[in-house]
Amino acid sequence: MKQLFSTLVISLLFSMTSCLEIIDDLSLNNDGTGTFKYAVNLSASKVKINSYLALDSLDGKKVPSISEVSKQIEELIDELCTMDGISDVTFDSNYSDYIFKLKLDFASISELEKAIKALVRNRSKGQVDRELDHEWLTYSGLSLNRSIPRMEFERTKNLKKNEIAELKKGSYTSITRFENEVARFDNKSAIIAKNKKAVMVRTNPYSLIHETDLLDNTIYLRESTDNE
Repeated sequence: MKQLFSTLVISLLFSMTSCLEIIDDLSLNNDGTGTFKYAVNLSASKVKINSYLALDSLDGKKVPSISEVSKQIEELIDELCTMDGISDVTFDSNYSDYIFKLKLDFASISELEKAIKALVRNRSKGQVDRELDHEWLTYSGLSLNRSIPRMEFERTKNLKKNEIAELKKGSYTSITRFENEVARFDNKSAIIAKNKKAVMVRTNPYSLIHETDLLDNTIYLRESTDNE
């Protein structure tokens, strides 16, 4: 779900880098419906962000005002609300501490993927069309495959040492929750919850920029009868 990270925050508010915490939280029911939550926390860098926002431009590009950022995010959320299979969309924003939280329900994994791809496609101006052909999420009823295509963002190509250090101090946590117990999973860095119904993978934004497959995982579930 790194695309929401770039679409909702990076491409709109922060073309500069900051120490950040990101959590994507996917809850999947047996019938394929579920809830997706996405949180971005930049509070550790709010002093730096405020100093950036006081500038007219950064690296030759206009720095957006808070009102401009808010308007663009509202447009994104309005667009998301109109998409097939997406419901109960909420977005909480705290522009004092720069904490943003998205929550939505989806009718199927495929419709969640279509919605995210549509948001990216509408704002990428054709720059990532090839990557959008990649399947990010597939669910068979007994297994879920999650993967992230490689997407290059101009701002990340020539990072300075201090920017790299800030990104390395941040965190990206991906959580997948199920109704049934997890039998096994392929990502060797993943951790299973004590109740065996959730899997977590954690890395940092800098590593994820260069190795998008760090979050890739296929998770296999036990059938309901195994838990009875």
